[in-house]
Amino acid sequence: GMLAEERMRIAYFECASGISGDMTLAALVDAGADLAAIQAGIDSLGLPDCRIVAQEVNKQGFWALQITVEHAPEKAHRHLHHITAMIDRGKLTPRAGDTAKRIFQKLAAAEAKVHGTSIEKVHFHEVGAVDSIADIVGTAIAFDLLSIEQLICSPVPTGNGFVEIAHGKCAIPAPATGELLRGVPIAPTTVEGEMTTPTGAAIVSTLAAGFGPLPAMIVERIGYGAGQKE
Repeated sequence: GMLAEERMRIAYFECASGISGDMTLAALVDAGADLAAIQAGIDSLGLPDCRIVAQEVNKQGFWALQITVEHAPEKAHRHLHHITAMIDRGKLTPRAGDTAKRIFQKLAAAEAKVHGTSIEKVHFHEVGAVDSIADIVGTAIAFDLLSIEQLICSPVPTGNGFVEIAHGKCAIPAPATGELLRGVPIAPTTVEGEMTTPTGAAIVSTLAAGFGPLPAMIVERIGYGAGQKE
């Protein structure tokens, strides 16, 4: 038999309903990542009163955990270097800090490309919002807390139709999401609406070692992360 020491801890993301930052964080918390430890890490970033609130919800008859980020309204326009500095100042483990910075780097590169600007100049207006920072840093902390050594992800559905963004009406997947999903298997779906967000796409495209069906593994924990939609 396999000795416990030889086992690798794998996380498998089943993205049947797409993926977003809050869905990811909620699933990881439901799978056992300590919310208080994640909150402490977020607090160390120096964001004005930013609270991660977890609540149990029912989605189409199934129990799931939903995460909402509560914070004071703010007008900050952050660039990547602001976010990197914030993460470096925070009290995060080296692994969690590095994971968060890698996700933001990927997100910044995609936003810069689709807006025709540079990584240094790109404004995180939709992405650098406090909730995205909390979702990404929270996910990075949760990965560390759960000692996840490898992430495998299912193919990702994007959804169909149009989404309203700061610049107006935009086909789904939004350009940044599409850019981040280059090289990622897309799952077919007839669902109308945005199922995968830039934040969700950045998390899986940065962290997943591979995409496909559930690998051979012994399942220890299961977490259900709900999005804001039904």
